[in-house]
Amino acid sequence: MALFDIRLPKGFARALRLPQNNARRQQLQVLKKLLRKARFTEFGQEYRFDEILMCKQPGKKFQQVVPSYNYSSIYKQWWHRTLEGIPDVCWPGKIKYYALSSGTSEAASKYLPITNDLLKGNRLVMVKQLLSLRTYQDIQVKAIGKGWLMIGGSTALQKGGGYYAGDLSGITAKKVPFWFQPFYKPGKKIAKVKDWETKLEEIVEKAPEWDIGFVVGVPAWIQLVMERIIERYKLENIHELWPNLAFYVHGGVSFEPYKKGFEKLLGKPLTYIETYLASEGFIAYQSRQHAKGMRLVTNEHIFFEFVPFNHKNFDANGDLIPGHEACMIHEVAEGIDYAILLSTAAGAWRYLIGDTVRFTDKEKCEIIITGRTKHFLSLVGEHLSVDNMTRAVQLASEELNISIPEFTVAGVPYGNFFAHHWFVACNDNVNTEALRLAIDQKLKDLNDDYAVERGSALKEVLLDVLSEEQFMDFMKAKGKIGGQHKFPRVLKGKMLEDWQLFLRGELVSV
Repeated sequence: MALFDIRLPKGFARALRLPQNNARRQQLQVLKKLLRKARFTEFGQEYRFDEILMCKQPGKKFQQVVPSYNYSSIYKQWWHRTLEGIPDVCWPGKIKYYALSSGTSEAASKYLPITNDLLKGNRLVMVKQLLSLRTYQDIQVKAIGKGWLMIGGSTALQKGGGYYAGDLSGITAKKVPFWFQPFYKPGKKIAKVKDWETKLEEIVEKAPEWDIGFVVGVPAWIQLVMERIIERYKLENIHELWPNLAFYVHGGVSFEPYKKGFEKLLGKPLTYIETYLASEGFIAYQSRQHAKGMRLVTNEHIFFEFVPFNHKNFDANGDLIPGHEACMIHEVAEGIDYAILLSTAAGAWRYLIGDTVRFTDKEKCEIIITGRTKHFLSLVGEHLSVDNMTRAVQLASEELNISIPEFTVAGVPYGNFFAHHWFVACNDNVNTEALRLAIDQKLKDLNDDYAVERGSALKEVLLDVLSEEQFMDFMKAKGKIGGQHKFPRVLKGKMLEDWQLFLRGELVSV
């Protein structure tokens, strides 16, 4: 039996469309809703949305008629016109907000359209996630009504020609619904601050005035905030200041590398809740306590397709190959890595978001994030995923009883062959050679292709141990601090060049 009950008015419950069992039917309904809403846009007219809606199999027809896009292609062909103030391009009306996102590997900013329909869908999913806590056992009920400390980007948005642009977390905070404002911390004034260090200082200053039950944000930044608070007020742990802190809502990166260091800051255990909130929409959330994966939001504002992440569908750079296979929700299988195509209530159509996921429970539509289409290493056929890397680091750190909150890997030439160069953050005393050997062995155990190539063209594994502060300083130098910014797990191209310059002390801050 749940520890608490939330009863909703019938009309509100219907509006939330709480999850049912038939994901295929839900997704078909979502697709039809999106097509109907956008059928009179330029995009809808170009690809005959009216005809797709009248088909017996609108999902299949949609896949046949509408091409898939990455950011560059959809921006060049469609989205750039919305920045010029042209309405009804890919979604009805003018686009007034854009989420600025550079991902973790690209230098130029992406302008991702944000609509009221998308934000409304995101808010409904947030409420659903909150309601799912009814099923959790042994939780601190009183924490539900306490403050929510959300560490995100500035709500002071850049003004363009008829639009505003900024971090999604900043746009979301700026448009916080009235009923949530009493719970929202650090509050609108601090949230508006652009300079990260100034914002951090103001949060630390105000911390004793708040009664926090939830903390929300990227692990590295939440940990940094709590460390500063503990240091400022000479605390043993964060619960001395916030005794009702019971929940940590995180997402975007695996929490496991951070967990050991994070829990040193606590006085009692937290309930961890994983979410998958991207600039393109609220994709999934953990709906069951201790679940291995997050439940896809199949019945709200996003239509999903899944492209098997293999050499038949992607080239060596992680780009889609013409003629690629795309599965709908009822066609997927467990244990396979898929890249996601999204069609959303913001005018993204068959859009390659760049993340890869794996179904842990097909019936419940539960997934885990396994990496990025651009963030994998396969110099010589080792097919090393971010999931493999994260798991190997976790196992090696447990074996050596150390904490590794950050790491990154680069593929580099090594004589006439190749090597992997690891950079790990560790503030503990560590034997570098033992750690290098441990990570290498764990990867051999986890990945057969890697094990084979380690005896062939992948001749060496190199490893440098750095401080966590160095990783943070690099992100600051790149202008990627706070908000949803995460350190890339794989370094390639310009990001690798900048990292090498940074380590030599030659990087000029942006």
